Amino acid sequence: MPQPLIPLATLPVTQLIRTEPVRLYKYHLRDDGGLDVASTATIPTGHKRAIRCVSWSPSGQNLATASFDSSVAVWEHLPTSDLASAGSVNGDWECVSTIEGHESECKGVAYSPTGTLLATCGRDKSVWIWEVQPDTEFECISVLMEHLQDVKAVAWHPVEEILASASYDNTVKLYVDDPSDDWYPFTTLTGHSSTVWSLSFSSCGNYLATCSDDESTMIWRRDPVSTKPDRSWEPLGRLGGHHGPIFSVSWAPGSAINGMIGSLATAGADGRINIWSLKLQDETLSYEIIATVEAAHESDVNCVSWCPKSSINGILASAGDDGHVKLWQLLQAGITSVMA
Repeated sequence: MPQPLIPLATLPVTQLIRTEPVRLYKYHLRDDGGLDVASTATIPTGHKRAIRCVSWSPSGQNLATASFDSSVAVWEHLPTSDLASAGSVNGDWECVSTIEGHESECKGVAYSPTGTLLATCGRDKSVWIWEVQPDTEFECISVLMEHLQDVKAVAWHPVEEILASASYDNTVKLYVDDPSDDWYPFTTLTGHSSTVWSLSFSSCGNYLATCSDDESTMIWRRDPVSTKPDRSWEPLGRLGGHHGPIFSVSWAPGSAINGMIGSLATAGADGRINIWSLKLQDETLSYEIIATVEAAHESDVNCVSWCPKSSINGILASAGDDGHVKLWQLLQAGITSVMA
């Protein structure tokens, strides 16, 4: 029987979707299973157009915001003792760098797992890789013009410096660095028949999920035999479960054990959120939907993302065209929860 996915909180953050500010919240689970949520800051970013994507640095001290105004801003969390001297009108967050280079809308931004690299992508069909310098300076070390259409999203491998990009040209490209030359695409994944909107690596890094306008989510596996960074990736299976474009996919944190390769959340234009359980046995991928929320938002669900903290399991955030972010909890059979 599918597990219930219950709403824990609804955050009215229209500004995150359609205007320039970004709102920050903190939350924690209570002993009774409920969720306490509190607003901690509103950052008036100064972006002239909508913010498309945000990315936390691994340390949690920096936040990057990518905007349709073609720029990326990087914000730093100031220690309490620095607030008075900084004199920042943004509370305890200060803009420490503005990154420019894209010719048009910037659609994605992502920090690498080490926090030493930042990737951006945009409507100009390009992927940029920036090196994080001391004092929060950013140096462009590569501009990749490999896609034929605008690039919708970028994502880093969770362990190695491997970058993936998804595009309107229906493909996914994976890149590695050649120390003697430059970053280059070592493979192109071509299983989708329409725009690839989102992509997510599994925690172990051996699997990749991609979702598309073609109403499918594909699961890819890294060559398990080779040890080279630029080894090949092969398709394992294709998930449906939606009636319309699938805009977002997120792999839940956790190790792959006993054939289980993890849980996956997908969401799209049909307003539905699906939670999948994936298992690999005898080289065959099996999968099932273990939870579904119909009409999770009043219109399209644009994004889903699992909480990365190991101490808080089963918490999923979703963002919709209705201007809200919602928090959901995946429950095991027999466990009850209290709405925050």
